[in-house]
Amino acid sequence: MSPEKDNFGSSGANQLTAVDWSNERHHRCVSACLVNSVYVQERDRPKNRNGSAASLAPPWWEFFGFELIRQLIDNDDQSIFGAIFEYRVPPPYCGHKSMEKAPKYVIAFRGTLLKPDSYKRDLKLDSVVILNKLNRYSRFEIAMEAVVNVVDLGGSNLKIWLAGHSLGASIALLAGKTMASNLGIFLQAFLFNPPYISAPIEMIQNQKMKDMFRAADSCLTAILAVTMKNHGQRSASKESFAQLSAWRPSLFVNLEDPFCKGFAGYYEKREKMEEIGLKKIAKLATMNSKSSLYFCRKDSENLRLLPSAYLVTNGSSSTGSKEGRKSPCSFLKRVHGIEQWWDPYKNLPSKLYQYQ
Repeated sequence: MSPEKDNFGSSGANQLTAVDWSNERHHRCVSACLVNSVYVQERDRPKNRNGSAASLAPPWWEFFGFELIRQLIDNDDQSIFGAIFEYRVPPPYCGHKSMEKAPKYVIAFRGTLLKPDSYKRDLKLDSVVILNKLNRYSRFEIAMEAVVNVVDLGGSNLKIWLAGHSLGASIALLAGKTMASNLGIFLQAFLFNPPYISAPIEMIQNQKMKDMFRAADSCLTAILAVTMKNHGQRSASKESFAQLSAWRPSLFVNLEDPFCKGFAGYYEKREKMEEIGLKKIAKLATMNSKSSLYFCRKDSENLRLLPSAYLVTNGSSSTGSKEGRKSPCSFLKRVHGIEQWWDPYKNLPSKLYQYQ
């Protein structure tokens, strides 16, 4: 990526000169810029773009009044994969009501970077996400330790945001689920293009046919859950899922992005099943995955099993666009990129899917 893309002055959300912390679009914009700053920090590193004069990263957080507290470093390749930021409230606004929804800390995680010194580790972790084994790797352990430490630091305030893009969204999602499930602590999360690997049902363009296959897939999952789990296991799974339902992260999904559009289908499928009177089947399908049932994976965390969420969508639901056929690489960069999310004036459709 060219240095121009890393330059906040020419590529960032510099039009947002005053953040309204009660505005959800501004939340999206600021969190996306903080995530992008982690990408820029990692691209600064091998180019020796360090120091206030040479580094391109600081404007991505300083513009919004944040201070970099700590970089999160992967033990394997020494790459910067995350960062902790603290918001410095401007003196005129200290104690002001407008600051009630402002975060105290933001923990941000980048996604995959195809750089010579980091791509092997990133791609390996991408495959780990597919296999639902991210919780076994040191990058997640470092991230989880950072989240716990910041929560301890924040005390009862808990104005802590998690934010991530692509692979980083998976890390933030797993950290948020862990805090919610194990400790009952619900952190606000902004997850951009979170990976959702599933059967290619969502690529079907005919809506009626897509709904038919979705229903069949849900029924198959529910049947497997009933036949392969005993009553006690199903009751425990239902109780755990219900407890997690109070956590409502924000998922930012481009409907043309093959890597994350499955999240839209996941919630739409459940909603359709409930509408036609198959609520019990929809619930069983929502809280189970066929791969986990087939292979009895009890020590892995399936990230796509998420009871509740705010789903924010960009792009159309159509597939096979002209741009995609002409230049698949540039098309994927556009629909999967983080930069699509930091326009503060873009009014994107949002819907709450609440598990009950």
